[in-house]
Amino acid sequence: MTIRHKTPTHIHPDEMFPEFPPRDDMNNPLYLHVPAHMASLARQLGFPETTLVLGEVPVSWRPTGDRRVVLIPDLIVAFDIDTQEVIRRYGYSIQDIGKPPDFVLEVASPTTGVRDYTLKRARYAEFGVPEYWRFDHTGGEYHDAALAGDRLGLDGYDPIEIETAGARLFRGHSDVLGLDICWEYGQLRFYDPVEGRYLPTFDEEADGRLAAEEAQRAAEAEVRRLRDELARLRSEK
Repeated sequence: MTIRHKTPTHIHPDEMFPEFPPRDDMNNPLYLHVPAHMASLARQLGFPETTLVLGEVPVSWRPTGDRRVVLIPDLIVAFDIDTQEVIRRYGYSIQDIGKPPDFVLEVASPTTGVRDYTLKRARYAEFGVPEYWRFDHTGGEYHDAALAGDRLGLDGYDPIEIETAGARLFRGHSDVLGLDICWEYGQLRFYDPVEGRYLPTFDEEADGRLAAEEAQRAAEAEVRRLRDELARLRSEK
């Protein structure tokens, strides 16, 4: 687990981000919310007071309603900040927070796909976001690749190496998160290479709990059987 101990930046709240209209597609619910990736990431990274894991947060230099200077990432991770201040202000003001988000991921959609790997890529570099990732469940119909990541260098973004294992498996490593970002059969996954395990989805956690409960019931039934057998043997003496 990543360990963060720094004190969050003190912010003087005087401006609020306005409410922006919701996105008009289902890709965020399908590939981020339903699998519960944000909750799983938040548990993995820990320190909820200073580590922000959230989706569709307006990001700009200062609070503004001008969509031309605001980006709304599908997923951001930011370390060593006052997370409640970002939530209270309905957005992430880079100037007031004192730093950009550390990690941004965009999920492809028919209406925003091209912007994700052109305009948004350039803007996130201007914002100083250390890592910018893109996931396209179609395998590259909306983005320029099924999975792509960029790491900020001296002259802008440098592509992160993406490993392939067949036509349906892609993986790259995020130094910021300490995790592998994976495209597997059209699904987004996060993999911990140190622990050698995937961060569990909601369904996997639910299945695990059910399996544990079933194993517990089976163990209790076996104990009862053994006690009954022991009582029977004693009664026969």
